[in-house]
Amino acid sequence: MSELIKFKIDGTECMAESGTYIVEAARQNGIYIPTLCNMPGVKPKGACRICTVRINGRLMTSCTTPVTMGMEIESNTEQINELRKSIVELLFVSGNHFCPACEKSGNCELQALGYYYQMMVPRFPYDFPQKGVDASSPYIIKDQNRCIMCKRCIKAIRDDQGRPLFAFRNRGNHLEVVLDEDLGKQMTPELAEAAMNACPVGSILVKEKGFVQPIGQRKFDHKPIGSDVAV
Repeated sequence: MSELIKFKIDGTECMAESGTYIVEAARQNGIYIPTLCNMPGVKPKGACRICTVRINGRLMTSCTTPVTMGMEIESNTEQINELRKSIVELLFVSGNHFCPACEKSGNCELQALGYYYQMMVPRFPYDFPQKGVDASSPYIIKDQNRCIMCKRCIKAIRDDQGRPLFAFRNRGNHLEVVLDEDLGKQMTPELAEAAMNACPVGSILVKEKGFVQPIGQRKFDHKPIGSDVAV
């Protein structure tokens, strides 16, 4: 059994098992640290940087950094919140996120973080990239205009041999997450549903399943993101 250790987040005394990642240790102590790329049960990658905290003067991703005895973590500060807000804004302007027309609206974690950080007009210019929509799979639509490269589908959706059904393609500005041409043929209705649920935005959608939940019954209609953690 792992050793219980003490540490602080924003001056609050916390306890968790040694080796627990900060974002999960914070959650166990009723403190919300936002994430987009992180998923329970899959190895963290620190891709989105939303969960950045300050430890001993250094900015670090809390989803990839384990807590240690006596660690003092800064999370809910003006500077860090501004950094997180700027990341949310960058994700919005680097894609085509038209929330009112998106099937994931109300259940979208990026949209929910936009509300959480009271984003109005992004400070950065919109890129309005021209990206494709892949509807070749019999079960899903992959809209590249909404993809935020979080890798959640790559990490979470795998075949019986542990091989990822999604993968990166191309490089630089042309980098995109696609359904693997060969392994994607193994996609089942169950995996399609899991892929849509793993996607924090509306980039992966199960065909013929748009706007299932009416306004007022969606995940973030009444409770802001993180409200299930914060006490």
